[in-house]
Amino acid sequence: MRLGLRISGHRPVSEAIRLAVAAEEAGVHEIWLTEDYLERGVFSVAGAVAAVTSKVTIGLGVVNPFSRHPGVTAMETAALDEIAGGRIVLALGGSNERWMEHWLGIEFSKPLSAVREARQIIDTLLAGGRVDVDGDRFRVHAEMSFLPAHQTPIWYGVKGIHGLEAASKEADGVVLSVLSSPAYVSWVRDVVGPGTRIGAFVELTLRDDAVEARDSLRPFIARFLGMHGDGPITRVAGLDSATAQRFRSAMLAGEPDVAAVTDEIVDTFALAGDLAGCASGFRRFVAAGVDTLIVGDHHDQPLERVVADALACWTAADVE
Repeated sequence: MRLGLRISGHRPVSEAIRLAVAAEEAGVHEIWLTEDYLERGVFSVAGAVAAVTSKVTIGLGVVNPFSRHPGVTAMETAALDEIAGGRIVLALGGSNERWMEHWLGIEFSKPLSAVREARQIIDTLLAGGRVDVDGDRFRVHAEMSFLPAHQTPIWYGVKGIHGLEAASKEADGVVLSVLSSPAYVSWVRDVVGPGTRIGAFVELTLRDDAVEARDSLRPFIARFLGMHGDGPITRVAGLDSATAQRFRSAMLAGEPDVAAVTDEIVDTFALAGDLAGCASGFRRFVAAGVDTLIVGDHHDQPLERVVADALACWTAADVE
């Protein structure tokens, strides 16, 4: 298993750079940069990170086909990959209606179809080919003005059965959303099969005091359970539909239901506790079939602690 670190778009770019350098020096294998709206743009941050690192893989996750045309994504990815020297992984996902339509006024329809069309266009352009596509979402008749130096791996950032089935046939890997659990990873592995790489975003808080560790994650978990609502990522982990909908309704009302995040929910959807407990959690993910465990960066933590906690659990788990 590889160890990854997800850097929050809430962090100032200067902090993201320092965190990426520290992570590479400490032996982290992958840096994943998120593009949540309206945070810092992923391509700009990735360019800065690529310029100051030399070994670590840099994942972009997740880029959507609605706010950025796939032709533009191909241009930016090719330029970024020149800076990084072939270390880029591009993850494509459909985003969500709240961000695209309610916030930005961009029509949000058939997200999986849009992702699949975008992948075809981007992959062909990055391979130096000509695109002649008249699809449901995009009409593209063009080619790059130069030959990209590398064929960038394209992953899917999807959650449901149809997206995962598409990923197993079309993508080089799949990156799983925040609050992935070992049970969900195992279910995804069964869907995508052994040939598709799996990276999972996992929340980690390492503390000697388990109560303190769990409490620190409750607001984050309440917010993202509200974003997920009732779906495979919650159902497979054992959260009943009524409770999932309760989190969803609270989040949409602007008041995430932190009080409803029980100890059991924290332990299901995150790794919170002492070193032995977190190391055991790492091993459960390995057994479930993950290829890269991508530890979340809670931007309110000191930079040094983010890297140190991830490495401590990795070492204690002894999963190399």
